[in-house]
Amino acid sequence: MANTPQSKKRARQNERRNEINKARRSRIRTFLRRVEEAIESGDKDAASSALVSAQPELMRGVTKGIYHKNTAARKMSRLTARVKSIA
Repeated sequence: MANTPQSKKRARQNERRNEINKARRSRIRTFLRRVEEAIESGDKDAASSALVSAQPELMRGVTKGIYHKNTAARKMSRLTARVKSIA
């Protein structure tokens, strides 16, 4: 358990950041899931619009430290390729 005032404060801050990061990660996953569902349904218009709305969310996750930039770039690249491949 935290003993010093500084470590107690840091523990409180870590709890708060954990909740915020969990909510952000969940929000990003929701946007990515919408793209996946649109791809599965075969609707190219819905998939591309979902991709356009998911991209800023994913990049915001990078700036907030949720994802590494290469991870976000890889996810966007793969989703974009899958959306383009819809006939």
